[in-house]
Amino acid sequence: MRIVCIYVAALVLLAALPASARREVAESNAFVTSDRCIACHSSLHTSSGEDVSIGYDWRATMMANSARDPYWHAGVRREVTDHPSAQAAIEDKCSTCHMPMARFDAVTRGERGAVLANIPAAAPAHHLAFDGVSCTVCHQIKADNLGKHESFDGGFEIDRGTALGSRPIYGPHAVDAGRESVMRSATQFSQTESTHVRQSELCATCHTLYTTALDERGEVIGELPEQVPYQEWRHSEYRETRSCQGCHMPPVAEEMPISSILGTKRPPLAQHTFRGGNAFMLGILNKYRGELGVTALPQELDTAIRETKDYLGSAAARVAIESAKITGTTLALVVRVDNLGGHKLPTAYPARRVWLHVRVTDDAGAVLFESGAPRADGSIAGNDNDENALKFEPHYGEITRPDQVQIYESIMVDRDGRVTTGLLRGLRYAKDNRLLPRGFDKTTADAEIAVHGEAERDADFIGGSDRLGYRVDIGRARTVLRVEVTLLYQSIGHRWAENLKAYDAAETQRFVRYYSESAAGSAIPLAEAQATLPAR
Repeated sequence: MRIVCIYVAALVLLAALPASARREVAESNAFVTSDRCIACHSSLHTSSGEDVSIGYDWRATMMANSARDPYWHAGVRREVTDHPSAQAAIEDKCSTCHMPMARFDAVTRGERGAVLANIPAAAPAHHLAFDGVSCTVCHQIKADNLGKHESFDGGFEIDRGTALGSRPIYGPHAVDAGRESVMRSATQFSQTESTHVRQSELCATCHTLYTTALDERGEVIGELPEQVPYQEWRHSEYRETRSCQGCHMPPVAEEMPISSILGTKRPPLAQHTFRGGNAFMLGILNKYRGELGVTALPQELDTAIRETKDYLGSAAARVAIESAKITGTTLALVVRVDNLGGHKLPTAYPARRVWLHVRVTDDAGAVLFESGAPRADGSIAGNDNDENALKFEPHYGEITRPDQVQIYESIMVDRDGRVTTGLLRGLRYAKDNRLLPRGFDKTTADAEIAVHGEAERDADFIGGSDRLGYRVDIGRARTVLRVEVTLLYQSIGHRWAENLKAYDAAETQRFVRYYSESAAGSAIPLAEAQATLPAR
């Protein structure tokens, strides 16, 4: 009798959905959109009243908005402009993880994935394009090839042979007949228990990307490990203690149901917040929500932005002033930066950077020395790359001038050794001094996760931390000195936006506008430290 009631409830739920949503089930041979899942996997609250609804959390994430990301739109437009003969291949690869459902559907029909035709949020060419990395993507990925090289670059496997109605959808919890009937009736998927959805290797399928370097004719000239956080994690001590999901999908501290319909308490509920480092882009999505077709509520994005900044400010890094000493007119500082995460800081897409902003002031507030001041246009004072597209700041062991800035970043160069922000022009890294996770041995690291540039030879740049000296002239100041050190982070550095100005296309110019109107808030503090030196 209980199963019959559950089945009837599922039919009622299905009938209540809009006709367009019901049509999508028939039109796609592999996926349904997230609204089919949100109906049951929301309205979840802890005993203290905190909303931990899976569906509402997810739709305010970059996963849900992967296809709406205007920087990605601009990047794809730049790449196909630079390499027009490779446009079809570029769009197919870029859609694999940003528009996975539309791309998978296209491939099963013998076509290639499209991006630019799907960008208009109001009328994408494919009805599944703008649901991003949706529920029925991750929860359909099979365990078969996880962790193998062929699984990377979006090489995840989904059951192609089983029709909707019997197609498995994976979760970590035990399944009973009643709830399995509800799921199948509401979504046409069959619940299947499997713990592989908790493995880092599942995330690695899209968060490991090797880009193909092309010459002016579109010929392949090499390959670049564009983003490899999984490989960084695997070379750290975190591989034994925490998975990707352990940090980015934090568990609720109490037993919780995972469904508001016939849900029973299960330990643990992994929150689908996918907390990361892109508060800046979440802000752009919220600010320009009408233009980008954003469906998450403004307050949901506000919460995601606040929680992302809180996470970055508490769990990403630590900075300390280990020593501060005045000798004559010289102030000598030793600053230590610790990476608290399980991969490089920053990791993944090479537009990201972390840097040290150091200020020395007297008791009247006059600035005696400053390195790394953030500017309103998103640039960093003293950074060579922000001033000149073909230059970049080296890694420093000691800083002695205000125009020297310690920036933890990766810098790509083309086959002629010129600095570039074009992903398909990048052939190798001239610099990679991103902060290493604990346990990372740079002397044994594979080439794809190697340290490049001066940091490779810096004995103080090690797994988990970097130690840096400052030796600066403070003149004959006789007052109390205050030293302030702030570690700052940007998900999109100034140069990466600046280089898009040369491309006269709707997608590139739109993002240039978004960036210029939002850049003043792009630098997010990760950690800070202060010291006061008495008057001499």
